[in-house]
Order: sequence, then structure tokens, then C-alpha cells
Amino acid sequence: MMNNPELINKIKRIKLIISDVDGVLTDGSIFISGDGTEMKQFSVEDAAGCALAKHADLPIAFISGRYSEATTIRLKEMKIPHVYQGDLNKTPPFEELLEIYQVDLFEVAYIGDGLVDLPVMERCGLKVAPSNSHFLVLKIADYVTQKSGGEGALREMIEWILHGQKLYYPALEKMRDQVYLKNKSTSQ
Repeated sequence: MMNNPELINKIKRIKLIISDVDGVLTDGSIFISGDGTEMKQFSVEDAAGCALAKHADLPIAFISGRYSEATTIRLKEMKIPHVYQGDLNKTPPFEELLEIYQVDLFEVAYIGDGLVDLPVMERCGLKVAPSNSHFLVLKIADYVTQKSGGEGALREMIEWILHGQKLYYPALEKMRDQVYLKNKSTSQ
């Protein structure tokens, strides 16, 4: 994959990652109890990937066609500033994100798994799909993750992009120093 010059050029131009939620951060399952309480399962691997992207100064936003309080809580916990939910037409929030981040279509990477993602994905510079995506999404993807949705597919995508931009190790070192070792000097 990294031997493809056209794909390498696409990766190098990415300045914004936009992700779907259900089917990317989750396996697409929704658990609803008898009292109507909704639960979802998220992988901590994707949160680690988002933190790594932040340390590479690569912003991430989310657009979900379905509103979920569980999604709101999780993405707030991950300190994601731009989260859109509850509209199957993902084009308006997508357009708003282009304006907010002042990026062109070719500078956006999008990861999605379902038919609802196709209209936005088709416009992006880099199209990524979890391995368990709808076949039409897989058909247009520039890259298909080895991981399925809910198993770290977003992290895999982020690491793939950062490696392609030669930002992976600098971001990892920055995260190591600013997060993992930040209290080391005060604890000695």
C-alpha cells in the first residue's frame, strides 16, 4: 500500500480526519435495555489513536447519522471539539467542517462503513473503510483497515496516515513526554 505513489501523495495532503461513529468506533451494535437505556461498546484503541493524532496536530471530527447520548459522553471524554449527530444527511456538517478547518476536499480523510457515508466519502481526498463495511463502501475505499469497526479501525487509519506523513514517531514521542511522563519529574 505504501509503495503506491498516488496513495502516498493523498496521505501527505491530509489535514483533517472525519469519522463516522456506529460501525467505526463501535461494531454497529446498539444495546437497549427494558427501560430504554442505550449502551454501546467503544474500543480504547480508537481513543489512543485520536490522542496520537492530536499530538501530530491532525484534527479529528465525527459525524453520526444517529443521535446517541453514549456517543456524546464518549466523544466528550475524548475531548473531540466537533461532533455532529442525528441527521442521515452528513453533507451539511461535512461542509461546515471544511469551513471550520479551512481545508479543501482533497485534504480530508474520511472513514465510514455504511451507505449513509457514501455521499461524503465520494468527495474526500482519502477514503477509508473498516474491513466489515458495506461492499459499496469497500469498493470506493483507498484503504481498508485490517481491523473491523469497534476493534480499533480508526486507530489503524490514524497510524497509517501518520506513518505516511512521517509524523508517527514525532507524535508518539510528544505524547510520551506530555502525557505518559508528565508527572515523572515531580514524582522523583
